[in-house]
Amino acid sequence: MYQPNENRYELMKYNRCGKSGLKLPAISLGLWQNFGYRDNFENMQEMCRTAFDLGITHFDLANNYGHPHNGAAEENFGRILSRDFCGYRDQLIISTKAGYEMWDGPYGDRNGSRKYLTASLDQSLKRMGIEYVDIYYHHIFDPNTPLEETALALDNAVRQGKALYVGISNYNTEQTAEINKIFKELKTPFVVNQPSYSMLNRWVEADGLDKYAIENGIGLAVFSPLYQGLLTDRYLKGIPADSRIAKGISWIGSKLTDELVGHLNELNDIAGGRGQTLAQMALKWLHTNPAVTTVLIGASRPQQIKDNVAALTAPDFTEEELKRIRDILDKTRV
Repeated sequence: MYQPNENRYELMKYNRCGKSGLKLPAISLGLWQNFGYRDNFENMQEMCRTAFDLGITHFDLANNYGHPHNGAAEENFGRILSRDFCGYRDQLIISTKAGYEMWDGPYGDRNGSRKYLTASLDQSLKRMGIEYVDIYYHHIFDPNTPLEETALALDNAVRQGKALYVGISNYNTEQTAEINKIFKELKTPFVVNQPSYSMLNRWVEADGLDKYAIENGIGLAVFSPLYQGLLTDRYLKGIPADSRIAKGISWIGSKLTDELVGHLNELNDIAGGRGQTLAQMALKWLHTNPAVTTVLIGASRPQQIKDNVAALTAPDFTEEELKRIRDILDKTRV
């Protein structure tokens, strides 16, 4: 029987999510990839165990995760919960999302309607075998549904006891501000926005989302921190023959120019001087933005999780390092 590491909470830093009472680990585990229908269950189980042993308490899912079968990730995570974590539910933060296409017909396509969000949450809870999620997100802004309807659906999930907090994902500053006004009127525990953000994808800075989040007490849980693997050492010398790019199954290949490879090597030199890998430095760098509460990582094997968490133990950046990084990023275009 699995027994978690007794020292796990000494290995992780926990940040308050905005101005709420909720704390999230500095690194969280996302189950978007490698928890699907055709993936190895024992590997999934070991990755979740490794994460928890390192103090990662937050596991992030969505209704449509689990390619090629929507919902498979939640089903697999539910099996892991029942086998390994059934006695630790109160030590976990489990989040799920709804908003993208999920089931056939007009009520399961991409939207933010009350019908879709309510039905989807019920399905997610059933797949995972739990009574509530800690955070329920609307996954993607829906221009065809009144924002008040979306906000009321999320608020209702809390009032029903099916979610403790609510969040949004892939909302820009303007959209976030609009729904935040409604949540304030409803007194909904809206605590987090989940945008993409990395050294190579700094749109939250240009859009002002990070500044808005700080000013309004909202946390950011950022995903794709390694920009689909470009912020690792995998592509520093070109495209490996066994990579997803080489096999034509990733859109990111069109971004990998000679100029970008040169900039990645410059960043890698800085990381090496810090005693870190490029990936570890990229993760550490995200936490230099005070708006970031947690960084959502993905993994295909347990060792990746260990390597990513090790990023947090590195010294803080010096002003000189931050300037060098900033100069490189400012000239980098992807």
